[in-house]
Amino acid sequence: MRVAVGAQVTSIDPHYHNISPNTAFASMVFSALTQTQGNSKLAPDLAESWRVVADDVWEFKLRPGVVFHNGTPLTADDFAFTVERIPKVVNSPGSFATYTQAIRAVEVVDATTLRISTKGPYPTLAIDLSQVFVLSRALHEGATTDRFNNGELAIGTGPFRVAQARHGERVDLARNDRYWGEKPAWERVDYRMVTSGPARLSALLAGDVDFIDQVPTTDVERLRGHRDVKLSESGSLRFIYVAFDHSREEKPPFITAIDGKPLEKNPMKDLRVRRALSVAIDRQAIVDRVMEGVALPINQFMPPGTFGHAPELEGNTRADTALARRLLAEAGFPNGFAVTFHSPNDRYPNDSKIAQAIGQMWTRAGVRTQVEVSPFASFVQRASRQEFSAFLVSWGSSSGEPSAGLRSVLGTFDASRGMGSVNRFRYSNPKFDEGLIAAMRELDEDKREAMLQAVTRLAIGEDVAIAPTHVQKNVWAMRQGFSHEARIDERTRAQDVSRAR
Repeated sequence: MRVAVGAQVTSIDPHYHNISPNTAFASMVFSALTQTQGNSKLAPDLAESWRVVADDVWEFKLRPGVVFHNGTPLTADDFAFTVERIPKVVNSPGSFATYTQAIRAVEVVDATTLRISTKGPYPTLAIDLSQVFVLSRALHEGATTDRFNNGELAIGTGPFRVAQARHGERVDLARNDRYWGEKPAWERVDYRMVTSGPARLSALLAGDVDFIDQVPTTDVERLRGHRDVKLSESGSLRFIYVAFDHSREEKPPFITAIDGKPLEKNPMKDLRVRRALSVAIDRQAIVDRVMEGVALPINQFMPPGTFGHAPELEGNTRADTALARRLLAEAGFPNGFAVTFHSPNDRYPNDSKIAQAIGQMWTRAGVRTQVEVSPFASFVQRASRQEFSAFLVSWGSSSGEPSAGLRSVLGTFDASRGMGSVNRFRYSNPKFDEGLIAAMRELDEDKREAMLQAVTRLAIGEDVAIAPTHVQKNVWAMRQGFSHEARIDERTRAQDVSRAR
């Protein structure tokens, strides 16, 4: 099978960069103790079963007989090694420590039994561990990310093994005949990274590939009745948002007075400015005109009907330009200011178009906006160094609930605690951190949801730390004769595609 995906895999090292394209790829080659199904429900993976033996102790039983691609047996000690390795990965722009931060100790009881102690009660441990891909101490101790990217050490326990890798372009996968679970339909998979939507679709229509993701929104309706192509669709938990620079008080980059003179104070630190920029965004227009209906306007992390959604935050999704101008004037900018808004141009459906639309909306509100776009690989490195004052980015939940996203995006950056792993704009509110940590330790699910809703209202409703815009919808396309199990977490995986019956 030949697959073309719309986002670049920035690393094959499953612990290097916590972004969806990387974890989607990793889930074909590597495995975790648990896994999420297409509907985000939790299921066993390397662990056959697990149980809570005390408020702060979990026991996991591994499947016997599991081996890595080269035949090395999987043992409980490999998970202990994995937890040790994750915070030590060099130059990680988005650490997976967000999923291991609650672990206090790992006890290897025997070859197939683990006991994991947490820092107090932690009810979502099994969910978090679905994102932690297990490596082998014998194979991977001291392994560098480069040795994964060239394919040398891309050795896991997943349904496919890496046959050949051209970093950032293409990976040839072969079926893992030693895989413990259901064997995938494909002996070989040609996995290509084609970041241009029209090029991806053209390759499908020409018969050069069999399956693509991120179908261009301009073509979705046309393809619904196409005789040679069929679509696979699902809802999504990926929300797009605007990040504001909270990292500096003075001399903001890419911001000037309206006459071009430098500003001494960072306007993004002013709540009135952030609120003005947020209310100036016409979310419904983005959904209707840019995303062509293949999205849902939103003002928070989670869409309606999901765990942690706060209904009271779903207010007006239309722009209020007059209010934006009043807020700017109150903040001392009656004539506005000038800003450069940064965005990737090859990561999310219509990302550069969304950025251009937001730039026009801000300009109408009095903030003269220039838009600068770049490939995601370079964009994310610069964003991680806090080089921008405002930029477009996203978070996609794989677990079906918001705590991982809240602590990764909005938690005060602290690598030692696994907090703020992708908080590239350095928002920090101790009250938010305290409330979120308390929520993550709450065993009663109803109480935990109410606490997560409360911290969401604090960070987004009151602080306007970020400005969410919309939730994507997932659309895949394939040639007739193929079948696909759609996933709400948007992962594109070869094991989810089969011959149609």
